[in-house]
Amino acid sequence: MISIRSRFMKLLPAFLLAAALPLLAQDSSATVVAEPAVAAAPAVDSALLARIDALEAAASGVDSGSNAFIMICAALVLFMTLPGLALFYGGLVRTKNMLSVLAQCMGIAGVVGLLWWAFGYSLAFSEGSPFVGGLSMAFLNGVNGEASGKISHSTFSMFQLMFAIITPALIVGAIAERMKYSAVLLFVVLWMIVVYFPMAHMVWGPGGFLNGFNAEAGIKALDFAGGTVVHMSSGWSALALCIILGKRNSIGAPHSLVLTMVGTGILWVGWYGFNAGSALAADGIAAQAFMTTTLAAAIAGLTWALVDWIRLGKPTVLGFCSGIVGGLVTITPAAGFVTANGSVIIGILGGVVPYFAVTYLKKWLKYDDALDTFGIHGVGGALGAILTGVLATSSVNPGIEGLTEGLVLEQIKAVVFTAVLSIVATVIIAYIVKVVVGLRPSKDEELQGLDQVDHGEAAYHYDEA
Repeated sequence: MISIRSRFMKLLPAFLLAAALPLLAQDSSATVVAEPAVAAAPAVDSALLARIDALEAAASGVDSGSNAFIMICAALVLFMTLPGLALFYGGLVRTKNMLSVLAQCMGIAGVVGLLWWAFGYSLAFSEGSPFVGGLSMAFLNGVNGEASGKISHSTFSMFQLMFAIITPALIVGAIAERMKYSAVLLFVVLWMIVVYFPMAHMVWGPGGFLNGFNAEAGIKALDFAGGTVVHMSSGWSALALCIILGKRNSIGAPHSLVLTMVGTGILWVGWYGFNAGSALAADGIAAQAFMTTTLAAAIAGLTWALVDWIRLGKPTVLGFCSGIVGGLVTITPAAGFVTANGSVIIGILGGVVPYFAVTYLKKWLKYDDALDTFGIHGVGGALGAILTGVLATSSVNPGIEGLTEGLVLEQIKAVVFTAVLSIVATVIIAYIVKVVVGLRPSKDEELQGLDQVDHGEAAYHYDEA
């Protein structure tokens, strides 16, 4: 790799010539005046080169290929939320609530970004207790271009921010069409502090309680890309919150399965950043995660549609979309730990088990999970975590050598721990929000639609002529 210093030295003559051209166009006396400036150049150049040397030394441990790869992956994960999840959920609600879903996703991105900068990243990834980090990196203190593994610390922090953004946005699906905008944002602020930041620290942070790579962890579980941190925490929280909110006053059909399908495609593409990027390097583990993600998504989508075909007599587009997302969720904790055959098993089960949760469990328990966040993310995340214990192998990922013995039990413990924490915290937070700003709009406002009530806008304007 050509160093910054070498490139600077090659460009320096051209730079000096360009600077001198205006002087050469003047009279000879101006040329004499210009000589001190040229003579002073070496001193300025030495100071600049010293700064370049310092920058090179700080970034010397960064692998440029891996750093670029993870920056792209970070962008893909954000792409999952905006516009992927926004369109996936938006197409499933009625026209009068389309903008409310979009606004919730965008508002969450802004709120979480602010929290991440202020203290969220520090609570998740700095040294602290087994359950939460400290404040040593508050306001991203010390987060810069220096190496953190093969990538820069700043790249890692932004990659993890995108996970933090999409996780609470998933909860929107359960409470769609019936929660006040102010309540959503306040809930997210409290939920991130109480649930997400601690979960990220426990699973991925230094000395985390659920971190299988931590020899002193209370539960030695494995989560490659967020089965517990992202999908289970949001899914089980979504179940608790939608039960507290109660059922919608009116339920209608999805207004645009076209948008839902487009959102599904964006989610699938973005999920490569989610899963392959969690290798934190452009290496063989990332390639394995890319492969297993593809197989699980494709097979789960097909499986869900086939079950629909058998049960309803027709394969539905919504079935394909739900199955693809179900497969993506289920493979997430296992993506960098399992073989291609393992991902096929995960894909089949990821299409069948969430299907029955969405189709039957919701009816049996009579909760209104509007867009099936719990059925797909809560159930799929738990299923994926347990299957990770069954199918993870060090032949795929040498980094888990010695960690697979007794892993199934550890994964089950992690599932139970995550579900209990998410549900208990959500119940407490929901009632705090209810007291402070209220949870639901009035019945009349809900029937009118949240687009007009919360935002004073409409998603679509039809020509009345």
